[in-house]
Amino acid sequence: MSRTLLVVEDERPLAETLRFNLEMEGYRVRTAEDGVEGLSMARALQPDLVLLDLMLPRMDGLDVLRGIREQSQTPVLLLTARTSEADRVKGLDLGADDYITKPFSLAELKARVRVHLRRKQEVTVEERVLEFGEFTLDLNRRLLSRDGEPIALRPKEYELLAYLAQRDGRAFTRDQLLNDVWDISFAGGTRTVDVHVRWLRKKIEQPDGPPRHLITVRGAGYRFER
Repeated sequence: MSRTLLVVEDERPLAETLRFNLEMEGYRVRTAEDGVEGLSMARALQPDLVLLDLMLPRMDGLDVLRGIREQSQTPVLLLTARTSEADRVKGLDLGADDYITKPFSLAELKARVRVHLRRKQEVTVEERVLEFGEFTLDLNRRLLSRDGEPIALRPKEYELLAYLAQRDGRAFTRDQLLNDVWDISFAGGTRTVDVHVRWLRKKIEQPDGPPRHLITVRGAGYRFER
């Protein structure tokens, strides 16, 4: 069964080039030329992956991403001419799975599409629940709760917590976490890891006293302790 991809891109020549090349790979491809149409199609089609330009008419790409994440965990690959670290981090923090900077090679784009579709396929359907203290992390539902009450998490907060909790007791450097959770590596970017750890600690640690679960490893990074 072929996968459905949605390309949200206002540059028509680029959109048509992507459609042609991705269809040659065997995918079903739909296109949208602005943010409003893109969000509507994403919600209606429930595609297997979205290729999303950041600079769109009628609705900015980041707003489209927010709208997608309200209802779906569909992989989203950002297409962006914005080269600043802040723009990339903002998109990833909102729940994008990856980004590629224009101009890009079609070979690299197709490789990234294959990677994210493969990751989606590899997600198991077995019941996976992790418990620590008064908290329960349901990996199938992507839900953290405390004594049965759901706790709201940003997409990357959840992914960081799930990554560490499944590797209980292992220490990871900030660079490792940035590479494995955010799937990126760039100079000076490790601060975003510290920010997300701080946000998580406010939600799963006691307000006074040292952390019990998200432990700082001096000179290295962080580890999770159930």
